[in-house]
Amino acid sequence: MTILVLGATGFIGQQVLLTLSQAGHTVTGLGRDTRQASARVPAATWIARDLRTLRQAADWHSLLGDVTAVINCAGALQDGLRDDLVAVQRDAMLALQQAAATRATPPLIIQISAPDNLASAGTAFMTTKLEADRALAASGLPYVILRPTVVVGRNAYGGTALLRAIASFPGVLPLVDAESPMNAVHVHDVAQAVLDAVEGRIAPGSDLVLAGEPTRSVEEMARFYRRWLGLADAPVIRLPSGLARPLSLVADLAGRLGWRSPLRSTAIRISGIGVAPDKARPTLTAPDPTLRLASEPAAVQDLWFARLYLLKPLMILTLSLFWIVSGLVPLLDPVTTSLRFGASMSAGTALTVTIVTSLLDIALGLAILVQPWAKRAMLGMIAVSLAYLAGGTLIEPTLWLDPLGPLVKVLPSILLTLATLAVLEER
Repeated sequence: MTILVLGATGFIGQQVLLTLSQAGHTVTGLGRDTRQASARVPAATWIARDLRTLRQAADWHSLLGDVTAVINCAGALQDGLRDDLVAVQRDAMLALQQAAATRATPPLIIQISAPDNLASAGTAFMTTKLEADRALAASGLPYVILRPTVVVGRNAYGGTALLRAIASFPGVLPLVDAESPMNAVHVHDVAQAVLDAVEGRIAPGSDLVLAGEPTRSVEEMARFYRRWLGLADAPVIRLPSGLARPLSLVADLAGRLGWRSPLRSTAIRISGIGVAPDKARPTLTAPDPTLRLASEPAAVQDLWFARLYLLKPLMILTLSLFWIVSGLVPLLDPVTTSLRFGASMSAGTALTVTIVTSLLDIALGLAILVQPWAKRAMLGMIAVSLAYLAGGTLIEPTLWLDPLGPLVKVLPSILLTLATLAVLEER
């Protein structure tokens, strides 16, 4: 079959694309930014498109071509600077359905959704998902809806990455909602279910929850990941649920700046009710995902990732505060600060340089907080730091001997920036 995979650069989408390709199907992956994915899987055809721009049926006609199946693995947890739930999870899918209905032989549409009992959390995530699901079921198109529980795998993203990070916490396991159910299914089993639907082993018109066995608690999954990472067992600290609210408010603000934190309010609300299959719903049972994970032992890079996952936002915040404060302090008394240039330049020039460089520091400190600008801001920080070192050495070399070390302190700042750049990518 000729298959179009939406959200093919994501955690689930990449595995689906690989599984379909290995089974001999002709696969095209669609994603917002396909540069890394196309390098990893060069055998597939890739299309770089943003689903937010595909909200009319006419937008889909050229993409469908001779496609015989469309797999929708795309989605977003919550609205933010880079995400629009209504556009991606509802409008784009309704437009796809309208375009598919105009074809002489409509393609099979396989929708990767979420268990509909999560609707009780009252989130826009589930509202938009279910609107697209219901429209698909009523469209008259051939379809299969798969509703996996928490998807885990050798790699990690979002909530499962956070769980690994918590599992790597030194000495303790700090958990909110430790007793909440957390049913999980391996990403390979999700991809296999998609393949079964494509090849007719799951009948069109099916709407199935996909769940692993057994259902564990959040605490049990955290303990499993701790063992998987090769760490000794640790006591659980049960944090009050109220503590999650201020964290989710900060995470929601970060989302407005483009950061997709797994601590956003949608995730917290879902965590509060837990993720488990509804016994009244048709369910496709998959093997215990921990058995497969246990057969793929963690290595040192997994432990690094887990520990750096919690440090990454602190590294970004530290850089931001460092540059903002370093720009604000000289502006409290710019004339006195400009005197540090000594006789190497005139008073007027020194004052101008002080003000300009202070404003530049503040601008870089603010820019790093906005996710789409963060990489360029860090590259700017490195370039400006090197310029400060070169300029300070040429204009006032005695600054290297200053007891407060204004030039010496630039060196660890550059190293922190390089380290943050190294862990900036999200997937």
